[in-house]
Amino acid sequence: MTKPTASKPNNSKSNAAGNTAPHEDFSRSILPIPDPRHVGLTTYDAKDPDTSYPPIRALRPPKDAPNVLIVMLDDVGFGASSAFGGPCHTPTAERLAASGLKYNRFHTTALCSPTRQALLTGRNHHSVGMGAITEMATSAPGNSSVRPKDKATLAEMLKLNGYSTAQLGKCHEVPIWEVSPMGPFNQWPTGSGFEYFYGFLGGEANQYYPGLYEGTTAVEPPKTPEEGYTLTEDLANRAITWIRQQKALLPDKPFFMYFAPGATHAPHHVPKEWSDKYKGKFDGGWDKLREEILARQKKLGVIPEDAVLTARHKEIPAWDEMPEKLKPVLAKQMEIYAGFFEQVDHHVGRLVDTLEDLEILDDTLIYFIIGDNGASAEGTINGCFNEMAVLNAMPGIETVDFLFSKIDDFGTPEAYNHYAVGWAHALCTPYQWTKQIASHWGGTRNGLIVHWPKGVKGKGEIRSQFHHVIDVAKTVLEAAGLPEPTIVNSIAQAPLEGTSMLPTFTEPKAPETHLVQYFEIMGNRGIYHNGWTACTRHRTPWKADEPPPFDADVWELYSPDDWTQANDLSKKDPKKLAELQRLWLIEAVKYNVVPLDDRGFERINPDIAGRPQLIKGNSQMLFQGMRVAEGCVLTLKNKSHSVTAEIVVPEKGATGVLVTQGGSMGGWTLYVKDGKLKYCYNFFGIEHYFTEADKPIPAGKHQVRMEFKYDGGGLAKGGDITLYYDGKAVGKGRVEKSQPMGYSADEACDVGGDTGSPASPDYGPSGNLFTGEIAWVQIDIGEDDHDHLITAEDRLRIAMARQ
Repeated sequence: MTKPTASKPNNSKSNAAGNTAPHEDFSRSILPIPDPRHVGLTTYDAKDPDTSYPPIRALRPPKDAPNVLIVMLDDVGFGASSAFGGPCHTPTAERLAASGLKYNRFHTTALCSPTRQALLTGRNHHSVGMGAITEMATSAPGNSSVRPKDKATLAEMLKLNGYSTAQLGKCHEVPIWEVSPMGPFNQWPTGSGFEYFYGFLGGEANQYYPGLYEGTTAVEPPKTPEEGYTLTEDLANRAITWIRQQKALLPDKPFFMYFAPGATHAPHHVPKEWSDKYKGKFDGGWDKLREEILARQKKLGVIPEDAVLTARHKEIPAWDEMPEKLKPVLAKQMEIYAGFFEQVDHHVGRLVDTLEDLEILDDTLIYFIIGDNGASAEGTINGCFNEMAVLNAMPGIETVDFLFSKIDDFGTPEAYNHYAVGWAHALCTPYQWTKQIASHWGGTRNGLIVHWPKGVKGKGEIRSQFHHVIDVAKTVLEAAGLPEPTIVNSIAQAPLEGTSMLPTFTEPKAPETHLVQYFEIMGNRGIYHNGWTACTRHRTPWKADEPPPFDADVWELYSPDDWTQANDLSKKDPKKLAELQRLWLIEAVKYNVVPLDDRGFERINPDIAGRPQLIKGNSQMLFQGMRVAEGCVLTLKNKSHSVTAEIVVPEKGATGVLVTQGGSMGGWTLYVKDGKLKYCYNFFGIEHYFTEADKPIPAGKHQVRMEFKYDGGGLAKGGDITLYYDGKAVGKGRVEKSQPMGYSADEACDVGGDTGSPASPDYGPSGNLFTGEIAWVQIDIGEDDHDHLITAEDRLRIAMARQ
């Protein structure tokens, strides 16, 4: 069978300055491109020979504008991928690098939401309001999470120039108060220039039970874990279908796809056949792994031969200091992660294969960005089986014995696991520190591969010019022959803040154009200028201690010939350090970085932070079919509360879930089993507390109710449970302990069923819909609120880990 060949657009290409070619009778600097207006003779009869109107032309980009595929992985250190010397086998990355270019001085912001918004807009993260994650937004312009209207996204620019656009996977750029079925949707992908979206909102997703949206509509995964479902494969399937359909229907129209699968962010979930490939490969520990990665990196040439391996900091324990009984668990954590990484690389490879099958690979500019920041050190010193225990400031419940007992369940649907800090540090080899630490390359330097046979000269070569994620948008526009728009949707646009990488596509020794770049996340900050770097680490991600005053931070200085930031020159050259510190402050003022903000509780509390709050008051009504995020529901933790439902039970009785929140790793559910009302409190998936009514619910309309009387006396305490039918007590029970801050990072609150993983072992992930009718569900909270006892550090931990 002959493969279909995509035809080319017939518009002429813009010149290097971004102006349209002479015979294009319109400008692309104003978007949407204004409609042409006919001026001339208007006849009375269309059959009149003098009737003449120009034909309607389908909007297309300039001639030879490439398809664009941007792949962004999540939480991957510079030293993780085999393409950059790492232990994780990534044949797709190696394949693209062999016929493309590897960039070994490409940088991100050190955190998820900031990097992604910077990528999508071509502006610095504080310039577009994303100084941290959306859950920590304040009223300050640099931290509001609200993208200014004068800073349109790359997707919007490309769509309005005639591209088809699609985003698949992770979106963590929507202001937290707008993440609900009622929007507004202007910062959701479909409101930000993407015509199609299939993925999840927020920082992370359960790979077996993700909370998915298609467009702005919540949808369920097409299969269960038992049927072989994993999120990464699902996203790749959707992406492949979309590309094939786009080229079948509009072969002359290029596409822009942003594929952001969410791997390899925790939870580290992958089928056993992937992780089994790495059995025994990490038994030597993370210190040995760093040495092995360094040797491979030098052999590959991704770091210089004289590059120095930076010292392991005292906050990170040596492998030999870890308990012997824990070491098999630690090795298993890394085996799971490596398999997870190889799996996502495989599915990216399926996308590449699709482009090749359609004979459009040569016409497609691929950016394979291997991580939105460094590897994640949010899994604690020991790692964890259920990340939610750590996020709830209760890591003590996961003892060494407990972790060892769960060793065979890591990576499965029964787990919500994360690896230990030592592995994260090793995967950032040869650099200092990890994700969140924007001061050092371990947090901000990520491997990049660019593949574009028609636009890149040199196969398998390395480029060492300094570049940053804000450079991608400008490069894509230039590659497509498109000007930077001056007006988008009637709003005058601020200029892009990156520089083009296009000269490096063809010239190995192209002069460096990105000469200065600031970095800042939660007070960790740095500055790059002409090879020099100055930086200061303000706080450590996995430590809950109070950070020092900003003026007490100790700054370091590194010279242009110090590839890994290993030799601090701050004491030898204080004059140069002062010069760079002053430059950091200038850049900080320019891009809304100040005021610096390292607050914890204050940024989580919307009243203090100055951002809108979606849910207020002490009572909330929900209705059948609703599926909303945890942040869209009144907080029931650490206080008395009740849940009331008005239902209609058919004559044959009813079964199924009335309302639930959370999932198998923690939460609660009110449901009907064997005709009786039943309540289950799920404590981190470790313990389940059940209360059951002593008789079935009669047929007809009834109000059923659960009351939780909190013990008080602090956080995470238990409480007494009472069940009611029409105001009469029908059952009593007890919850011995509760989760103080969060049930889940991504599970929903559902009415009329339980999507995602099941909160009770009494029912499965499917077939749990309520078989009667639900008129409404009302949640009421009491006045005995103990949330004020949660520390600022605890609130910060749970927020920062959800990114």
